[in-house]
Amino acid sequence: MMHKIFTVIVIAAFAMAVNAQEDKEAQKLAEKALSESKNLTYEANETLVQNDFINAEGKYRKAISKSSENAVAPYNLGRAYYNRESYTEAFGRFKQAGEKAEEKPVKHKAYHNMGNVFMKNKEYEKAVEAYKQSLRNNPNDDETRYNLALAKELLKKQQDEQKNDQNQDDQKNEDNKDDKEKNQDQNQDGDNEKDNEGDQKDDQNKDEGDEGDKGKEKPEENKEGDGEEKKEEKQKPNEGDKKEEKQKPRPNQLSKQQIQNLLEAMQNEERKVQEKMEAKKVKGAKIKNEKDW
Repeated sequence: MMHKIFTVIVIAAFAMAVNAQEDKEAQKLAEKALSESKNLTYEANETLVQNDFINAEGKYRKAISKSSENAVAPYNLGRAYYNRESYTEAFGRFKQAGEKAEEKPVKHKAYHNMGNVFMKNKEYEKAVEAYKQSLRNNPNDDETRYNLALAKELLKKQQDEQKNDQNQDDQKNEDNKDDKEKNQDQNQDGDNEKDNEGDQKDDQNKDEGDEGDKGKEKPEENKEGDGEEKKEEKQKPNEGDKKEEKQKPRPNQLSKQQIQNLLEAMQNEERKVQEKMEAKKVKGAKIKNEKDW
């Protein structure tokens, strides 16, 4: 029994020793990788100072892949992106550094720069949260405190503008609604007017139809009138012809000139007869003397 217990203890001790050895080796490897990562970071910093961004970026990436414990490499790469105004890439690297960093100074700088990226993108609400997180790791940084106050002020201004824009949009929508209702009312009034005009036109057409029927009778009267006039015209020439016929001498009827001539002849004859009778009276009468006692 004691032999078995001793054997178990020996095995456990050996396992612990093996694990400890593995841990030591793993720690050594991690330390080595971190050291290499830091060296690469240093080289990248030197390359960046020489304005060789492409090579510096490559070395930063190698340093990040060598050790996940190196928060400086992503932070410095983020700063390189930020200076080149590549804000999206910069934000990603600052966030990576803030999550990996165990030291507060690195966290403080990472969140501070994240706030700066949000400010560039006018995301003031996110900037406020990033600066607050930065101040939790370093409450004494006046620059971060100033940026936080500025972000709050810009956020308030932005919210006021959004509120004004919303009010304007609401007012515009209300105006459009009123205009739409007004147009609908006008269209309805127009339809009513059209209906009224249609009714009036129908009445007018009806009246015109009645007048038209009456007008149809009038032409018949006109026709009759024209006929009568034509008859009268026809009659008038006939009457003229009759008058002319009356004026024309008929058989056994003297003309006016003949009658005149006849009357003159009769008067002449009568005058001759009277002259003869007068002559006879003169001859047969007694002649008185001048003295007739």
